[in-house]
Amino acid sequence: MMGTKQLWQLNAVEMLSAYAARRLSPVEVMEAILARAAAVNPAINALFHIVPESALEQARASETRWAAGSPTGLLDGVPVSVKDSIAVAGMPYWRGSKAYMQRPNPTYDSPPAARLKEAGAIIFAKTTMPDLGMLGAGVSSAHGITRNPWNVAFNTAGSSSGGAAAVAGGIGPLTVGSDIGGSVRLPAALCGLASIKPTQGRIPHLPPSPIRSAGPLARTVEDTALLLSVLARPDARDYGSLPPEQIAYHERLADSVAGLKLGLFLESGFGMSAEPAVVDAIETAAACLSAAGAEIVRLPALIDIDISAAFNLVFAVRTRIELDAMSPDARSGVHAAVLQLAASADKISAIELGHAYDQIERLKAGVIAVSAKFDYLLSPATPVVNFPAEAIAPDPDQPLGWVGFTAAFNQTGQPAAVVCCGFDARGLPIGLQITGNRFDDLGVLSVASVYEARRGFTIEWPHLS
Repeated sequence: MMGTKQLWQLNAVEMLSAYAARRLSPVEVMEAILARAAAVNPAINALFHIVPESALEQARASETRWAAGSPTGLLDGVPVSVKDSIAVAGMPYWRGSKAYMQRPNPTYDSPPAARLKEAGAIIFAKTTMPDLGMLGAGVSSAHGITRNPWNVAFNTAGSSSGGAAAVAGGIGPLTVGSDIGGSVRLPAALCGLASIKPTQGRIPHLPPSPIRSAGPLARTVEDTALLLSVLARPDARDYGSLPPEQIAYHERLADSVAGLKLGLFLESGFGMSAEPAVVDAIETAAACLSAAGAEIVRLPALIDIDISAAFNLVFAVRTRIELDAMSPDARSGVHAAVLQLAASADKISAIELGHAYDQIERLKAGVIAVSAKFDYLLSPATPVVNFPAEAIAPDPDQPLGWVGFTAAFNQTGQPAAVVCCGFDARGLPIGLQITGNRFDDLGVLSVASVYEARRGFTIEWPHLS
């Protein structure tokens, strides 16, 4: 116990403060997190690979460094979990699929894993995800069903499903996910967390991608910013990464939104419409920021281009290409919904694919033009509060139909953060998305931090007793 909190309830910033003051040891914290994992992971299936001996060995080394007054980095002694699709030397790298369960563990650290280790973080577990990251839900051929700690009958979203469930369930304060169409923001919203999909290229990653980014998830905006401060450091292996800002984001969060012009949209222009509970929560959040001095301008929709068919086509082709590289036996192990998505690529011509990419470029131009009129945009992160844990999407016939509020910003490369803005009548969290213009990661986190401080409720994280 530390004050009124149990050790598993501490945020990363609180842990580090206690280490520095010698009130707490990284060994005590790691033991508490491992005990928490043993107690609650069977119920939520967030972690599929845990390394307790290595974690405790790292914790003892961290304890020695803190005792000598020489911590090695910003996260020295903090337990962190990492998504299955982020390579960590010696740990499984299945990307959620039975197709890859037999391949050797990687012998290298991806840039996010390397930055964590350099910062002294203890990578103690890998987290579950859906097959190939191609579903926005906590279902997987390799891992089974990952369940939401707020209510295990409900979904975590995906594809960073296990990481979000772990942090919301108290199995470590921080996790690293990745986002190609909403995959850190969707789970953050459904699990009550804070997260950011940063400006494209801000966090180096492998393999390099023009739309996929690694991203932090945490229980607070400050912890999210702290983790971004570590992950955003340079790595030449990602040739698409940005020159580093060298910003300690967690130390520079602004405390005011006075004078900012915020565009509010409750319809994306494509995909599912937001249900009433989501709309009510977002409007209440906007009113909170208005009371703090921001100007709120309502928009009819983000864009007037229905991009749904183009997105489905492009992701189907992307998935089909990966499946074609597998042996027939391996391919048969992939989740049926992902196989079905890939199969839809069979009748797509090169001309059709070209037209889809052209339409996405028109979408990007339109979204950037709208964003340029405002300091930041406010919107739901998801159109629904939640859906059953076993489902692949709110509407299984349209697996990608519910990413309308998130996916466009992967294409434009804009930073977009999520912070919890309330709960529905069932006690399930709802997420507010805050999007900025490119390169303004600090500003997006600052608006999220101001809102978090003013939102008028505190979160009592699920005990899962």
